[in-house]
Amino acid sequence: MLRRRGRVLIQMLSSPSASTSSPLHRLISATRPQVNARSSILSSPRRLLSGATAPVVSPNPSFAVEEYLVSTCGLTRPQALKASPKLAHLRSAANPDAVLAFLAGRGLSGADVAALVAKDPKFLCAGVDKGLSPIVAGLSGLGLSDPEMARLLSLAPHKFRCRSIVAKLHYYLPLFGGSLEKLLRAINFNTNLLCCKRRVEPNVAFLRECGLGDGDIAKLCSSIPRMVTANMERVRTMVALTEGLGVPRGSGMFRHALSAVAFLDEKKITAKVDHLKKTVGWSDAEDYWLQHQRKVGHKL
Repeated sequence: MLRRRGRVLIQMLSSPSASTSSPLHRLISATRPQVNARSSILSSPRRLLSGATAPVVSPNPSFAVEEYLVSTCGLTRPQALKASPKLAHLRSAANPDAVLAFLAGRGLSGADVAALVAKDPKFLCAGVDKGLSPIVAGLSGLGLSDPEMARLLSLAPHKFRCRSIVAKLHYYLPLFGGSLEKLLRAINFNTNLLCCKRRVEPNVAFLRECGLGDGDIAKLCSSIPRMVTANMERVRTMVALTEGLGVPRGSGMFRHALSAVAFLDEKKITAKVDHLKKTVGWSDAEDYWLQHQRKVGHKL
C-alpha cells in the first residue's frame, strides 16, 4: 500500500500535465516565489540595497556645484573650480538658493554676491532662519542699516555668519566713538579684529593704562591694524621701545611714537635713530616728534 502511494506521488510530480493542476504542485508553486525572491535578492546586491531598509538617497545626487557657482552665483570658471571642493557635500540648490535670496534682501548686488561667495564659499551652507536672520536682527538692534550690513558682509563674510559678531560690534562701536564707518575701515585693514577677542580686550586695557584714550586706540587699529590683535608680550615690548626713545606714557606724542616703532626690533630702531641723529641733529626724542612728525616721521 505504501509502495503504491509512493509511485502515485512520483508520477504526480514528474507528470507535466499533473504538475500544473495537482494540489501538491499548486502548494509547491505557492511557496516557490518566497524561495525564488530570496535567492534573487541574494544574487543581486543592487536589489538588496534597493529594499525597504536602503539608505535615503539625495533627491538630486547629480547637483553640479561648479556649474551652479558659475551660472547662478556669477563666479568665473577658475573661481568656481577653486571653490567647489568646499561645497562637495551639497546635493541640492535648496540652501544656497535660500542664502542668495537672503543676500539679495540685504541689498547685495550680483557682483557683491559673486565676490562674497568667491571669498567664502561655505557661506552658501549657512542656515538662514536659525543663523543669518538672528544675526541680522542683532545687528539691527545695534543700529546698523541694510547697506551697512552689506558692507560688513562684503568685508568679512566668514565672520558675519558667526553669532558672536553681534557681541564684538557691541564692544567695538564705543571704542570707535560710535562710528561704524571708522570701525569698518579698521576691519578692512584687519578682519582679525572680529576673531581675536581674547587678545584684543587685554591689549586695549593695557593701552588704556598707558594713557591712551579710546580715540587713540581706534586710530592705532587703523594705522597699525595688528597692534591690538598681537600677542600681549609683543605690545608690551612696543611700549618699552617707545619709552626707550624718551617718549613717556601719557605724553601727547606717545601714540605717534608707538605707531612708529610698532613691529620693529630694537636693532632696526637703534639704526634709524642713529641715522636721524646724524641727518637732522636729533637730541631730544619728544621735541623731535613734536617738531618733525609731519616732515620726517615716516622715515621711522
